[in-house]
Amino acid sequence: QSLSAATAVAGVLVLARSVRMTTKFTSALDIPMEFIGKNVKLRGKLHHVTEKGLEVEHIPISIPFITLLQRKWQSKGLLLVRLAGVELAPSGVAWLQQELKPEQMIWFQLLGREDLALECLVLVNKGRFLSLCLNEEILRQGLGRTARIEGLHHDSPLYWKLHKRLLRAELKALKKNKGIWKEESYSERVRDRISNNKFVQTLKQFVSWLRSS
Repeated sequence: QSLSAATAVAGVLVLARSVRMTTKFTSALDIPMEFIGKNVKLRGKLHHVTEKGLEVEHIPISIPFITLLQRKWQSKGLLLVRLAGVELAPSGVAWLQQELKPEQMIWFQLLGREDLALECLVLVNKGRFLSLCLNEEILRQGLGRTARIEGLHHDSPLYWKLHKRLLRAELKALKKNKGIWKEESYSERVRDRISNNKFVQTLKQFVSWLRSS
């Protein structure tokens, strides 16, 4: 009897785990903290790219019998996924809108949750065995800046491991004067030329003389 009871309990636990893994999440608040703490990777279908982040339809693991039952009561909704550790420039949003296609499948690894948004590493497939991390690619293109990775403890090994990856990507854009770094270097040159212009210098001296007198 004890063996049968243990088997039954094990079966219930396996079923519960299967239900959790096959549940379609329609809100960030639906995702268990255990998933976020373990940095679980989820799959989804892209719907929109907005200034707030990516609106993604979660596509759970499919198990024929369980999935069929769940579809009858699962609600509809999209998850708001943000690129963790990245402060997007307007040109970065435009780049994502151009590069990502509606209905495109993406993977997002959970790092944290802030209000109704998920902080994630976002991956897209670039072939059978290749994938591209959008967080790093945005920084490599100079279309954003590194920022604090929300949701991860500042002193955790994972935080610094990911932060170093993002800083290296940003440094490549900085060295090549790409994206926002090119714009900033150009504006600096313009400011230098204006400040070094003889007419501007004479005008400054005249203004100083007026103030002193």
